[in-house]
Amino acid sequence: MTGPRCAVVVNPTKVADLDQLRRTVERGLARAGWPAPRWYETTPEDPGRGQAKKAVAEGAELVFACGGDGTVTAVVTALAGSDVALAVLPAGTGNLLAANLGLGNDPATGLEVALEGGRRRIDVGAIDDRCFVVMAGMGFDAQMLEDTSEKAKKRIGWLAYVGGAAKHLLDRPMRTRIRLDGGPPMPRRPAAVIVGNVGRLQGGVRLLSKAEPDDGKFDVAILSPTNLAHWAALAWAVVSRRERVPLMETYTASRVEIYSNRAQARQLDGDTIAPGKVMKIHLRPKALLLCVPQPDADPDLAYDASAVARRAKEKA
Repeated sequence: MTGPRCAVVVNPTKVADLDQLRRTVERGLARAGWPAPRWYETTPEDPGRGQAKKAVAEGAELVFACGGDGTVTAVVTALAGSDVALAVLPAGTGNLLAANLGLGNDPATGLEVALEGGRRRIDVGAIDDRCFVVMAGMGFDAQMLEDTSEKAKKRIGWLAYVGGAAKHLLDRPMRTRIRLDGGPPMPRRPAAVIVGNVGRLQGGVRLLSKAEPDDGKFDVAILSPTNLAHWAALAWAVVSRRERVPLMETYTASRVEIYSNRAQARQLDGDTIAPGKVMKIHLRPKALLLCVPQPDADPDLAYDASAVARRAKEKA
């Protein structure tokens, strides 16, 4: 066996058929000459961080994260700053990192990328002792995630978030002060503040068109719509990829501090965290070794996964 020693950290509640997943992964690795992986299941008390740390302590050189956004974020937190590679086997409905990799919801495609793709070091965002690789946010985006039905997500996938969003389109804006790289506070009344490492949302929508995952900077979006017409104009500009998006200011920074006068909903990579008045985010440059489709992928990591997905299904 010539491949790296592997581990799979899996959230069993996000996988429809765990036995089938095991067969797919173990057959694919054996066919490539890689050793059989060790399996670690997440729990409600530990969504993956402890399992990933244990896998590394037991000799894993590559860790597959299989679950939703929470599982991936927990594994990222455990692996950041190490030489252990992360590969994503998408499951669940959010999968923001998988969306930016172009993997959809197909674990077989994620396996194929780990076997045949490259490795790329990317930046990681950190809040206290937790990390993220896609986006963190305060306000509307976190409220949307919080109020999206789990049943609806299982039934219709990422479109369920539309219902969660509709509940908060007319919420009163936040009162915030935002500091970038230690600069003077910028008073704003936004609906949301989003700090991005890469730029794509679900459905291929690119919110932050210039975001690059290894440039040592976050892209910061301050969204300030106050009525339905504002939201419609903003959404249309984003979907149509216009250079200028109304009611959205953008900046770059490696340290972002957001202060609100009251506790606000907050999220990391599509997974909600406890509400709070403050978000202090700093960047850890090139802290994560990530399995990607090509060694020199486009800056936002996205690619056309159709050919890889087809090969993966043929081999499954």
